[in-house]
Amino acid sequence: MNAFASRHAIIIGGGASGVLLAYQLLQRSTPDFRITLIEKRPEIGRGLAYHTGNPEHVLNVRVANMSALPDEPDHFWRWLTSREGVPPPCPDPFCFVPRRIYGDYIASLLMTSKGRSSHRLSIVQGTCVDVSEGPGEVSVRLDDGRCYVGDIAILATGHDVRSCSPGYADPWVLPSSAGIDPDATILILGTGLTMVDYVQSVVQDGHRGPIVAMSRRGLLTKPHRRVDPIRIEETDVPFGAGISHLLRWFRSRVDGHVAQGGDWRSVIDGLRPYTQQLWRELPPASKRRFLEHARAWWDVHRHRMAPEVEARITDALCAGRLTVMAAKVAGIEPNEAGARIRYRRRGQSEILSMQVGAIVDCTGIVKDPLASANPAVRSLFDRGLARVDPLHIGIETSADGAIVNHDGVPSRRLFAVGPLTRAAFWEIIAIPDIRNQCAELAAKLAHVNEASLAELIAARSA
Repeated sequence: MNAFASRHAIIIGGGASGVLLAYQLLQRSTPDFRITLIEKRPEIGRGLAYHTGNPEHVLNVRVANMSALPDEPDHFWRWLTSREGVPPPCPDPFCFVPRRIYGDYIASLLMTSKGRSSHRLSIVQGTCVDVSEGPGEVSVRLDDGRCYVGDIAILATGHDVRSCSPGYADPWVLPSSAGIDPDATILILGTGLTMVDYVQSVVQDGHRGPIVAMSRRGLLTKPHRRVDPIRIEETDVPFGAGISHLLRWFRSRVDGHVAQGGDWRSVIDGLRPYTQQLWRELPPASKRRFLEHARAWWDVHRHRMAPEVEARITDALCAGRLTVMAAKVAGIEPNEAGARIRYRRRGQSEILSMQVGAIVDCTGIVKDPLASANPAVRSLFDRGLARVDPLHIGIETSADGAIVNHDGVPSRRLFAVGPLTRAAFWEIIAIPDIRNQCAELAAKLAHVNEASLAELIAARSA
């Protein structure tokens, strides 16, 4: 980098990842380090995860693990219990607060910092449509024609959600607002956490008809329990082993812990400090096998729902309001009442059918970056500034988050944080992982800035 590098950083995306990075940069960099944060929504800190206003949409991680600051693990709990005139929403840190409240918390980080550093931080509302890199700068263009030039750009765009297909209902719109017949059957494609959110919204909205959730395996997310992680020594973890050996080792640890009266959750949580390294050192063929055969089971055990959410879903299942089905759609025939669905249950050859009033796609995020509708990400591919990883689960980045271009060269000016980097880290969608990544990248960029200033001073003195 030249002597002026890192003087102005442009962060694209003002959700949790972008705000955490901006906060860390403000804390770690010199007073002349400027930051421009670009967010398409009117509010920062929300993103896809924390924009919901439904109080039943709660965090999937307990308060105790949701601090935004890696060196202050109780920071979120202290924020919750210190709000003037607002009583704590729960009695202790083992609780799952509404996601809207967490969005308030994330936004408060920059609101406080901006008051102290208003000359250093600019928050811009707009949609980034193009990112380009030159020899000495990066340029970011918005959809309204505004252009920002800086020394570094960091993509923090979070999850890329697939566009709602024609004829499908939007999972973020209530059935009554979408014009769905309150007595009609609703078919939900996907049985993960997005489905869980939508079912709660449907029930709260007063929908009377049946709800059918369908996925290839029909797996339902497991619930949290009040258990602590076990201690797993780093020397005991089989880093670099193939997926078969790794799964045998893991199942043995779970079986042994359960045999002693423990809970399987404690083993998964005890493995958390090592999951990124395990992924990095997993042979490529093993990564592919994991994604194809084990990913769904890992996800439902690793990414759990809050106990109160489990109670609502269990009530809906027991009452017959909700049916979870392992099946695959074989055909969709639209009609005046909605659509006639042809489907095949898992392990069976018979084609069955049902009439539904609406189809809702809750299969979650776009898994292949090449299918992204995000114009900023698309521009990187179009310009050859980024390439997709061999498994097609994320853009390729180096260990420090530098975006790798079409020729395999890591950029010195373009970086990424959060879910965009899952190809390199896999476990990078939860706050405990993202906060560490943002702190490490901010430390790197701040260090580069200090070194660059020293080079500039030395050059001028000479």
